[in-house]
Amino acid sequence: MGESSGDNDSSYPSPVTTPQPAPPKKLSVLPLIALNFYNVSGGPFGVEDSVSAGGGPLLSLLGFLVFPFLWSLPEALVTAELAASFPENGGYVLWISSAFGPFWGFQEGFWKWASGTMDNALYPVLFLDYLCQSLPLFARPVARTPALLALTAGLTFLNYRGLNIVGLAAVALTAFSLSPFVVMALLALPRFRPRRWLAVDLKRANFRSYFNIMFWNLNYWDKASTLAGEVEDPSRSFPKALFGAVILVMASYLIPLLAGTGAMDASSTEEWKDGYFAQVGMVIGGAWLRWWIQAAAAMSNMGLFEAEMSSDSFQLLGMSEMGMLPAIFAERSKYGTPTISILCSATGVILLSWMSFQEIVEFLNFLYSLGMLLEFAAFIKLRIKKPDLHRPYKIPVETFGAVIICVPPTILLVIVMCLASMRTFIVSGSVMLGGFLLYPAIEHMRNKKCIKFLNTTLPPESCSNTPQVQNQDVVDEASISLLPDHSCVKKEPQDLKINSDGVFG
Repeated sequence: MGESSGDNDSSYPSPVTTPQPAPPKKLSVLPLIALNFYNVSGGPFGVEDSVSAGGGPLLSLLGFLVFPFLWSLPEALVTAELAASFPENGGYVLWISSAFGPFWGFQEGFWKWASGTMDNALYPVLFLDYLCQSLPLFARPVARTPALLALTAGLTFLNYRGLNIVGLAAVALTAFSLSPFVVMALLALPRFRPRRWLAVDLKRANFRSYFNIMFWNLNYWDKASTLAGEVEDPSRSFPKALFGAVILVMASYLIPLLAGTGAMDASSTEEWKDGYFAQVGMVIGGAWLRWWIQAAAAMSNMGLFEAEMSSDSFQLLGMSEMGMLPAIFAERSKYGTPTISILCSATGVILLSWMSFQEIVEFLNFLYSLGMLLEFAAFIKLRIKKPDLHRPYKIPVETFGAVIICVPPTILLVIVMCLASMRTFIVSGSVMLGGFLLYPAIEHMRNKKCIKFLNTTLPPESCSNTPQVQNQDVVDEASISLLPDHSCVKKEPQDLKINSDGVFG
């Protein structure tokens, strides 16, 4: 009829349209490995205390050799299966909601967000601590406080600019942070004395500190699951990225520890404190290697901050998309990032930055342990309750084997929690109480319609009692497991809400 079907026709004026921003690029496997690496590790910075806390190199080396198999590998396997089954933003909040209902899903999200925000408060402080060794000016409050605020603002802006930029930056930071330790290991070879690795004095060991250090340096394998919706082909990418990150984390701890403890005099055990690798580099390679390690440590803290904030902010976005939080938390910038969620996480970081390193580590470990106990329980329950759930990646064991896999990390979680101080019990109890009170308050706001919430509707293709488990391009069974499967009646958006059974209705 003379109308153009795609090409501009000069005989008809072109309508004025607002150009739509291109959809943000999805994360591929390599940036996802780097983000997992920074969610968990970021390099060997902070593992030095494990040598002094363990009374010598032996327990430190054994810990980073054995604990990954008892803790990291089981958590990574569980995360790989569940993240592939629930390829949406929100991660573990979806898993818990599907297994135990929205109340516990919300608690999981609240505990994990509080734990992650506490964790992220460490990194700008540690960044300035490393700078203080060369620039003492930043030890003074008059310079330290503005620098802390400026650093947090700058790193927050980088997160706002896009997840793909954060992923590529994480790849570059990983290479830069680990490169000095490869050089240090090579230079240390002629100085190795293997008998030094066997040194241990149990009388000087501090097992409470030892377990907290081990746990803190090997946890958060589930964090990247909160941004599964931003990953290219998450069902295949997550297992590959998690297993690649497990190998990278183990190597990043063991190689520097083997080099440092094998080349240094065993009598220096008590000197192994946070930042001691810089001194090891000085002894082995000279001042240039010390400066390189200090720069790598400072940059590593930037990578840790970026990875943690990405996970925390996309977790809030996912909870908002599920209707657990107001719609404002799901608003995205032109770069595809959740603006309000990022600002909320950044505010929490600033407010918590006054706490000491040891306090933060113990507080966040306790809250993280609570969340992980729920995740392991959800993993087992979903295996029993939903055996037909579409699992693109499935740990090759039956239900009994799945229980056995969860036993060692569960024991470790209980040990870490039992070793907590009374102050930690009080702080963690207060956070738990806050979550219990916040959930009904949000439900009240939703029922009164005083704040806008997003609604989820059931796709027409899913209106069947038989889950669509083959065609994930239409809808994944994991995605509809929180939706009703008993009716295809179309409801008005305002009538939809999460009910007490963990489904939308």
